[in-house]
Amino acid sequence: MISRMSTLFVRTLREDPADAEVPSHRLLVRAGYVRRAAPGVYTWLPLGLRVLRRIEAIIREEMDGIGAQELSFPALLPKEPYEATNRWTEYGDNIFRLQDRKGADYLLGPTHEEMFTLVVKDLYSSYKDLPLSIYQIQTKYRDEARPRAGLLRGREFRMKDSYSFDVDDAGLDVSYQAHRDAYIRIFDRLGFEYVIVKATSGAMGGSKSEEFLAKAEVGEDTYVRCTRCDYAANVEAVEVRAPEAVPYDDAPAAHAEPTPGTPTIETLVDYLNEKMPRDDRPWHAGDTLKNVLLVLKHPDGTREPVAIGVPGDREVDQKRLEGQLEPIEVEPMDEGELGKHLALVKGYIGPDGIKRAGIRYLVDPRVVEGTRWVSGADLAGSHVLDLVAGRDFQPDGTVEAAEVRDGDACPRCDGGTLESARGIEMGHIFQLGRKYAAALDLQVLDENGKLVTVTMGSYGIGPSRAVAAIAENTLDEIGLCWPRDVAPYDVHVVAAGKDDAIFDAAARLAADLDAQGVAVLHDDRAGKISPGVKFKDAELIGVPTIVTVGRGLADGVIEVKDRRTGERTEVAVADAATHLVGVVRG
Repeated sequence: MISRMSTLFVRTLREDPADAEVPSHRLLVRAGYVRRAAPGVYTWLPLGLRVLRRIEAIIREEMDGIGAQELSFPALLPKEPYEATNRWTEYGDNIFRLQDRKGADYLLGPTHEEMFTLVVKDLYSSYKDLPLSIYQIQTKYRDEARPRAGLLRGREFRMKDSYSFDVDDAGLDVSYQAHRDAYIRIFDRLGFEYVIVKATSGAMGGSKSEEFLAKAEVGEDTYVRCTRCDYAANVEAVEVRAPEAVPYDDAPAAHAEPTPGTPTIETLVDYLNEKMPRDDRPWHAGDTLKNVLLVLKHPDGTREPVAIGVPGDREVDQKRLEGQLEPIEVEPMDEGELGKHLALVKGYIGPDGIKRAGIRYLVDPRVVEGTRWVSGADLAGSHVLDLVAGRDFQPDGTVEAAEVRDGDACPRCDGGTLESARGIEMGHIFQLGRKYAAALDLQVLDENGKLVTVTMGSYGIGPSRAVAAIAENTLDEIGLCWPRDVAPYDVHVVAAGKDDAIFDAAARLAADLDAQGVAVLHDDRAGKISPGVKFKDAELIGVPTIVTVGRGLADGVIEVKDRRTGERTEVAVADAATHLVGVVRG
């Protein structure tokens, strides 16, 4: 059926919405695809809904292609399954909680692992029923503290989540690879640049984990890639290549030295180079051990102080640390909290004081046995030199918390270095293993008649976020510019003029295209709507092929414009429908 601009429920805007932070948000509102209903909540208008449905259709085709079966769970979910997995607590303030009139607790589903697990437990009991892959495309809800960037970070959003169920880990590997291949086909069809990176599993748990990121400068995710090999990882998942342990038999004993007025790494290095110069080279920030005090906020409300030791030329990346500890949140230790620990002296904190304060001490993987450091002596105006890891202090463990920088060594290959870029998380696949199956007692009888716990994989894609990510990746300075596979229409026919002949010819062309299965948006608006306004609307809306029926009609031609390249072609009216069908179908 032809959609006509004269009756289409759309209103384009010439001014940017006041709350728009990124180009996709600005243009999706201006072009009449979505409207804000509340912070992080959007109404899908007809144009936007057509794009969303086309994206969901691509996802369904590829999921069905690997034998996955679609179902649909409710968005309103009972508390009990989430209590069984402890996520009722772990999610903290990030979920919408409510009670019914009888006082029973419910939540609006942020994700559905528990429900998938329970429905399989309810229906299947034998290894003969497996492997199984099931999926849904459902509206999800998360109480984002700071919803932003339009559809890219909302409180209500569409999500395709699928889960695989296998008897053993070998089966999980096969299911994981099948989903991974399907995701590659999906993102190839969606028509934007993306990268696959190693990731953490976060609150979901599990082992092997990869993200599909749309390349975008406005993306909230930072990832790194190697300049030499194919290594790529979200910064939260980058693994520092730890150096070999260093012999320290001949290392001098640790000794405290007065270093007055040196509460920062910079002042300390300057002082050491002036007062205690080395024979071999100048002192560098990387020779010092910086101890950063933080507080871990556990989902149950417990607050735990922790100290993170990193080389002094690095900062602690709080987001990277939270990626290792999720769902635990991290915040800096304030003066009040610091004052509770008398063994700690601000600006001069060392491993010994941390130990005496009874605080857990985690260090960067570069702090290996035998490495020598300069660190605080837990006394104002004093530092310890020749402090040897493994001899003079023993950390409680290591953590990947230091910032990752361009030029860092690749953890996979020799000679490669890392470079950073930004992206939008579009998909996440990971091997959940038996976390949820064990918590909810999902077991089946194996071929020997023995009960075994099922192993699971989890695979998510955000269709609503994809609308914004595709827009972000393909737009230009004048409007949206949709790839053909997801565009709301195949052809935008513009009647540009006042003569009845022009409107009649445009209507006939639209009808011919519609009869041949081409989706047409027909700008049939008459009256005071000028051709210039129609052209601007067409460019803003971003249908991949724009056809102008106007002054050229007197010479028997129409103009066909490729919205993405700007290329214009004159085509004979008699051949127009055939030509356009060929363009649309490639």
